[in-house]
Amino acid sequence: MELILIQIIDAWRRGSVLAKLMSFASIGVLNVAVDATVFTVAYKLLQLPLIMSNVLAWAVAVTGSYAMNTKITFGRETGGAFSWRHYLRFAASGILGVIVATTTLVVLSHYASVLTSKLVSIVAAFGVNFSMSHFVVFRGNTADAKRP
Repeated sequence: MELILIQIIDAWRRGSVLAKLMSFASIGVLNVAVDATVFTVAYKLLQLPLIMSNVLAWAVAVTGSYAMNTKITFGRETGGAFSWRHYLRFAASGILGVIVATTTLVVLSHYASVLTSKLVSIVAAFGVNFSMSHFVVFRGNTADAKRP
């Protein structure tokens, strides 16, 4: 735990985290549109259950997010190369984010509209997703970047 804390402090000092955070957030804006569109189609048009619609929307959005973050936000760490290993780590780490998002969505949907609840759930999961991506998935292992 202490090593992770030292790495976080060092990353903030170099200023690289802020740039990555902004890039991750910009890509996230696109993914919000993808996520919301897939969710709306699944929930309203296909009339799938709330949780199933949310998980389906997440699965589509996480794939696009991985592709863009591999090339842009974490291009230095990955060499811009896609790999199944990184994709699976990215998707697996995103499970925590989807749990946060789904829990927020379900709880808030009892007090607010589904659309409002969905937007708040996306914001709630953002911090979890960025932290997992930056400090776990794309943590600067250049040996992984050279592997297909």
